[in-house]
Amino acid sequence: MPRINSPAELEAFRKDIISKRDPDKPCIAVCTGTGCLALGAAHVVTALKEEVKKQGLKTKVDVRETGCPGFCERGPLLVIYPEEICYLQMQPGDAQEIVSQTIVAKKVIDRLLYVVPSTDKDEKIVQESEIPFYKNQMRNLIGNNIKIDPKSIDDYLAVGGYSALAKALCQETPEQLVNLVKSSNLRGRGGAGFPAGIKWEFARKSADKTKYVIVNADEGDPGAFMDRALLEGNPHSVLEGLTIGAYAIGSHEGYIYVRQEYPLAVENAGIAIKQAEEYGFLGKNILGSGFDFTIKMHQGAGAFVCGEETALLMSLEGKPGEPRPRPPYPAVKGLWGKPTNINNVETWANIPLIINNGPDFLTSIGTEGSKGTKIFSLVGKVNNTGLVEVPMGITLRDIIYKVGGGIPEGKKFKAVQTGGPSGGCIPEEHLDIKVDFDELAKVGAIMGSGGMIVMDEDTCMVDVARYFLDFLSDESCGKCSPCREGIRQMLKILTNISEGKGREGDIELLEELAEATGDASLCALGRTAPNPVLSTIRYFRDEYEAHIKEKRCPAYVCKELISYYIDPDKCKACMICLRKCPAQAIIGGKNQIHVIDQEKCTKCGTCFEVCPDRFGAVTRLSGEPVPSPIPEEARIIAGKSKKDE
Repeated sequence: MPRINSPAELEAFRKDIISKRDPDKPCIAVCTGTGCLALGAAHVVTALKEEVKKQGLKTKVDVRETGCPGFCERGPLLVIYPEEICYLQMQPGDAQEIVSQTIVAKKVIDRLLYVVPSTDKDEKIVQESEIPFYKNQMRNLIGNNIKIDPKSIDDYLAVGGYSALAKALCQETPEQLVNLVKSSNLRGRGGAGFPAGIKWEFARKSADKTKYVIVNADEGDPGAFMDRALLEGNPHSVLEGLTIGAYAIGSHEGYIYVRQEYPLAVENAGIAIKQAEEYGFLGKNILGSGFDFTIKMHQGAGAFVCGEETALLMSLEGKPGEPRPRPPYPAVKGLWGKPTNINNVETWANIPLIINNGPDFLTSIGTEGSKGTKIFSLVGKVNNTGLVEVPMGITLRDIIYKVGGGIPEGKKFKAVQTGGPSGGCIPEEHLDIKVDFDELAKVGAIMGSGGMIVMDEDTCMVDVARYFLDFLSDESCGKCSPCREGIRQMLKILTNISEGKGREGDIELLEELAEATGDASLCALGRTAPNPVLSTIRYFRDEYEAHIKEKRCPAYVCKELISYYIDPDKCKACMICLRKCPAQAIIGGKNQIHVIDQEKCTKCGTCFEVCPDRFGAVTRLSGEPVPSPIPEEARIIAGKSKKDE
């Protein structure tokens, strides 16, 4: 690999790469992000390469392994360039048809296209950019994921990579770079939303000669994978942003703190670091500027609290990952007591865009207080789950219904939880709120790092609060008693309520504990932990009261408050529920009406799920007594079975 020693050499090398690539040459770009790999994308890639070779097209067709483009619900997926044909839910057996029909015969395979739901004509969409999931996004950061091989620095250079670094090192002063970031109004995407430029300025002004920059890739929110997808799919964009930030504040050493549970991100980022070193984008005298910078990678042990920047620093120093009081802030006194600038993956990836396009590129997008785009992991009870990048200021309704495609099976939307386990649950009445840092806070939620969980009518909000408090109780480092004991006591009350042991006054006690925990905890984990409790009480107080006063779970989720009963007038003695019951709690037989033995029943719901809809014999009960079992003599059906009636 050549070492590039100046911006002029970089541009000459880039032109050489592009000149050797035929824009009309067919390229089959296959997503090999973690989600698609789990669905078998590696086998699809192997089958495509073998088929291309078999048909004698090895030099005429590229098969490119790329990062995640976001549509995880429909993986494995691929895009064929230059036509931009998008095929979804691929199987290895489709390879022969794709090569022979689409690549050679230039025909589109209808059965592999996206089908627009809820249309009479089964409308199919050919091009990726026209699929509603993509069409309603603004993919400034993740748009290149499907176009480049994350293990190829040449692919990154071909789409303009490292041009921002060359401009920053050779055309801008550190002070000018800090002012550019400040002018862009970029706020940190890790959760707190602190202005990135101001954080940079604090570190730059320090007289200390030793400074550090860190990528916070310790993404621990349940269901969140924004940082993972960026670091897996386009690691060089993060390295470029980090190097620019290092130059701006006067740092010569950087770290990527990444979760050990992200093996592909670790692998791809490691390869990217080695390639950047070989090309001269890291190391000594980068691009002939006289600036030296190195990056090391540190794998965290998976503690959720290490996403908090001071706990991350403690972990990086080899100490227990526990937060420390602030001030002093890391920008003043961070890693090993030196000024340290910490931003998350998405924040660093924004930097090259700002340097290349100017601060107006970001300020032209979003709301007054929140500029640019934001990546969310859209999961839960929504048709199109996956990774979405949308402009700040878009409404929750547009994300869920235009991008996400609405709620499956025609069920009713109930709430959306934003901001990870410490976020708040937002009901339908606030779906038209604009998504930005300040507006979400007004309704008791937070932006967080970008987790977004959609819930439908079958969700119990008491159980949701209990679930997140259970997670946070396990992940609390235990250093401060308000967090350690506050979360534990709230969890105990929520567990009692969900088990039918709730008492009058529990709601008020939860509110009191939540206030104390939020006010007195040392770090953001404890301060934001009450959000799921307070928001569910605020908007779904009636569900709490039903659990406490009526011993009833309106959503039929809390097992201790549910019973299952077979209606003798509807039972057809089909024996399906009897055969499927894992606890063998159903009594009956041929020509006999079935009865559930309540003492044996584990309330798993299997009988309810398998009972044919046309019968509807199994009923869920909550807050009401189970009818007495029918007498044995009345269970026998004379002459014929119920199935024949």
